[in-house]
Amino acid sequence: MSKTATLEIDGKKYEFPLIVGTENEVAIDIKTLRGATSGITTIDPGYKNTGACESAITFLNGEEGILRYRGYSIEELAEKADFLEVAFLLIFGELPTKVELEKFHSDIKAQSVVDDDIKKILDAFPKSAHPMGVLSSLTSALTAFNPSSVNVDSEEDMYKSVVRILGKFPVLVAWTMRKKQGLPLNYGDNSLGYVENILKMMFEKPNEEYKQSSILVNALDKLLILHADHEQNCSTSTVRIVGSAHTGLFASISSGISALWGPLHGGANQAVLEMLSGIEEDDGDTKKYMAKAKDKSDPFRLMGFGHRVYKNFDPRAKIIKVAADEVLGDLGVEDPILDIAKGLEKEALEDKYFVDRKLYPNVDFYSGIIYRAMGIPTDMFTVMFALGRLPGWIAQWREMRLRKEPIGRPRQIYIGENSRAFKDIKNR
Repeated sequence: MSKTATLEIDGKKYEFPLIVGTENEVAIDIKTLRGATSGITTIDPGYKNTGACESAITFLNGEEGILRYRGYSIEELAEKADFLEVAFLLIFGELPTKVELEKFHSDIKAQSVVDDDIKKILDAFPKSAHPMGVLSSLTSALTAFNPSSVNVDSEEDMYKSVVRILGKFPVLVAWTMRKKQGLPLNYGDNSLGYVENILKMMFEKPNEEYKQSSILVNALDKLLILHADHEQNCSTSTVRIVGSAHTGLFASISSGISALWGPLHGGANQAVLEMLSGIEEDDGDTKKYMAKAKDKSDPFRLMGFGHRVYKNFDPRAKIIKVAADEVLGDLGVEDPILDIAKGLEKEALEDKYFVDRKLYPNVDFYSGIIYRAMGIPTDMFTVMFALGRLPGWIAQWREMRLRKEPIGRPRQIYIGENSRAFKDIKNR
């Protein structure tokens, strides 16, 4: 393969180097394009064909349904590792030893107390506020209580920032949900594992003993692992570009939460449940809605099927479908909306139209089902997504800062008015 690419403009040729990744992905390095051509740039709305960085964290092949963290398959990690091990892997590059993992968890627990004044900020939000807006604000507010900037050249400083956000973020997640439900705010129990403590903080009632379910712990552990990173998606790219201005970790994570909020990104699992609720209100006729989904003239869109990146199947969906079946079986939940979900799943997996187009249920479809069965409110689904994505955002921010990447500054092609004279207001 040629190690350069040639671009010809008006008979003049320009050569640019090719970069080949460890998985043989090839990219044309055009960072000198504008200077070499006296002002010519590229345009790529949505950045579908533009690599914004080189990264060693996550490999994704949508055509073949492959997802790996630091070289480890998502299937093997979901089966053999827990969420905290995966978080350590993503952030620091290797799976932790037993000693490293115990220290990591201990250091996180030591940082799990949130300044009590954060409660005052939370109290200022009405119950009608969307949890994602609340979480983004509280995460950004952490900066005020931890004002010292991170010295990214110090491994100790970087590590302290990592365990600080991993310790405090689950508390903010639990408080966000409990505030909306009118429940007292708590800190959980440091004798528990990371995921077990998250569940206790979220669901413990003041007037009854909390009982842990191993099936729910396992399901949430897997969900968090499956959502931990996903290459350069909208929210991850946002964290990197905000961090490229040397913005702190908390504020950069807050920007990622805001990006994740959108229904085309992290809000998809909430959109699935809203769709299912709409079908239930219309007599729960799944066959009718399957027909509407296949009708090109019908604006109805079947949420939770297919994927923007995965053109074959979502490898995460295969894993979490098993957990979804276990949760529904264990809890014995009687819920017409979950019955509709199971009906849609069955029909889509057997319908030629969906099978031919590889429109299989994706991770958002199954995660929404699990969260509803667990008793998590629909508007908290994206918050749970953010909880899982936290290690990936941290890893991406850390990598970007350690690589000393330049500040993000996309170009544009101007299509507005040409130069024109100002008109006095009486002549307009």
